Amino acid sequence: MSFVLQVDLRIRPENVDAFMRKLAENAAAARKESGCKQFDVVVDPRDPTRAMLYEVYDDEQAFERHQQTADFKKYVAEAVPLLASRERHVWKRVGG
Repeated sequence: MSFVLQVDLRIRPENVDAFMRKLAENAAAARKESGCKQFDVVVDPRDPTRAMLYEVYDDEQAFERHQQTADFKKYVAEAVPLLASRERHVWKRVGG
């Protein structure tokens, strides 16, 4: 079964543009990692301060490797402080 991470984000209104640029960099880098199967970023069309990440990795070890990359560490250091909140949910994909 794949390791799935869903992250609910609330961006401070004054930081939306800056955060989305930094998030786009992180997402693009993650998609190139060998253990990353999927990395989607979605935004509420009625509220640009609400976003969600949906990440799928081969397994938990692949996700742990992702967290050790320079790109992820940069994202945590530079982008996460722009948020009002971040809530992570771990899932396991059943089947395929």
